[in-house]
Amino acid sequence: MTGQLSGRSAIITGANQGLGKAIARAFIEAGANVLLCARDMTLLEQTRDELAPLAHADQKVIIQRCDVSNAAEVDQLVVTAIDQLGTFQILVNNAGVYGPKGLSESVDWAEWTRAIEINLYGTVLPIRATLPHFRAANYGKIINLSGGGATNPLPRFSAYAASKAAVVRFTETIAVEMQELGAKIDVNAVAPGALNTRLLDEVLDAGPDVVGAQFYQRAQVQKKTGGTSPEKGAHLCVYLASAASDGISGRLISAVWDPWETLADHSDDMKDSDIYMLRRIVPKDRGQNWGDR
Repeated sequence: MTGQLSGRSAIITGANQGLGKAIARAFIEAGANVLLCARDMTLLEQTRDELAPLAHADQKVIIQRCDVSNAAEVDQLVVTAIDQLGTFQILVNNAGVYGPKGLSESVDWAEWTRAIEINLYGTVLPIRATLPHFRAANYGKIINLSGGGATNPLPRFSAYAASKAAVVRFTETIAVEMQELGAKIDVNAVAPGALNTRLLDEVLDAGPDVVGAQFYQRAQVQKKTGGTSPEKGAHLCVYLASAASDGISGRLISAVWDPWETLADHSDDMKDSDIYMLRRIVPKDRGQNWGDR
């Protein structure tokens, strides 16, 4: 990946630990300038100190504290990116939380809405703040982190599941808006796989009575086996941030299961299709002949 992002600059949210930190590392190794943001400034400073030595002399690695659910802070983040980096072409919306765990009827409502604010608003607000800049340049790459919560029911994690599904549909919607405007701005969502991050530790700490016995058992197995390497998702993000993926937009792409390294070879196949998109299944899709008109 060396040089794949040379001359490009990126904002990466939630970049002080876990997948966000892995993405930041991969972007720096690929030659990008990066503005890393998160809410925990102490961890953010530690991440900068760890990753900055990986950069070449002409690369910039800067940080700023930001709550991505706060519009004013997000607006200032974009201002900083333009002031400190000169310009930027890439936005990676990685910041996210599981939110409350348990049956939807009984979880704390304030925690539930806060998860929506971080996961959904924290994706929408950076995109809204970034798009005028990208549209002026008629180029940009927006990468939103989604996951299994978007494609399958996730009992006892309803705020997470609902917000991540919304992120994917918002991704598709913005992609279509940009296409209708003729803007060369690609917007995609990434499913990074089952990662052994702090979110997994939260599940194990909560226990089977809260998260459900089956989900807890899967988490235990994942912890023992190591889960998916965060580098898989990070490398997919590098690809989607690079010129190699120009024209691929409005898709939910799995770092683990999809052949993303050669995705550009199939751009004609995906054009005007619903491949890698969220869609409603009707009876005929499952071999049934009822319910369709």
